[in-house]
Amino acid sequence: MPDAGPTEWGETPGVGPWEGPSPHDPRYDPALLRDGDTRNVVDAYRYWTRDAVIADIDERRHSLHVAIENFGNDANIGAVVRTANAFAVDTVHIVGRRRWNRRGAMVTDRYQRLRHHDTTAELLAFASDSGLTVVAVDNVPGSVRLEQTDLPRDCLLIFGQEGPGITDDAKAGAAITVSIAQFGSTRSINAAVAAGIAMHTWITQHGDISKAW
Repeated sequence: MPDAGPTEWGETPGVGPWEGPSPHDPRYDPALLRDGDTRNVVDAYRYWTRDAVIADIDERRHSLHVAIENFGNDANIGAVVRTANAFAVDTVHIVGRRRWNRRGAMVTDRYQRLRHHDTTAELLAFASDSGLTVVAVDNVPGSVRLEQTDLPRDCLLIFGQEGPGITDDAKAGAAITVSIAQFGSTRSINAAVAAGIAMHTWITQHGDISKAW
């Protein structure tokens, strides 16, 4: 079995057909063993079936949830999903339009839990029923520094669209709004980048780094 790790070295992505006797393990996919595995997965999951990968991630998922409002078909959602998968986020919630550009997800949406909500009010009701503290992330007056904030363990981070930011409903429903410290001329950080920074901040506070790849 290949060594665990996120990095692949070589001229082509992935690995070729399995060398030697096939393993007697139901997690392995016979077609991948025969043909090779070029998927975007860490080496520990090479040759595994999709269901086996999902089941293993489910054992590693964190209590962090992430939501992004999608009332204008935001192109950043795919990148948010990919980053959420990297951090084993429990669920990514998409609010508003069901359609979104999956290209940026790099196929990680096959392994990441996704849930749709028609409205922000529906999302907030889910958070309340699930015991999740809602934390809005936006660079607005009244926000507090993310870098100086202790994020709740059972947390739902909500992000707005590129440009308008989070909606008034999201601001009103959040227990706290945090902003990311900036030092240059731009008024805001790309929404997908901001989501990655906020997720990583939660990981540094609550994640078990010894379990990381």
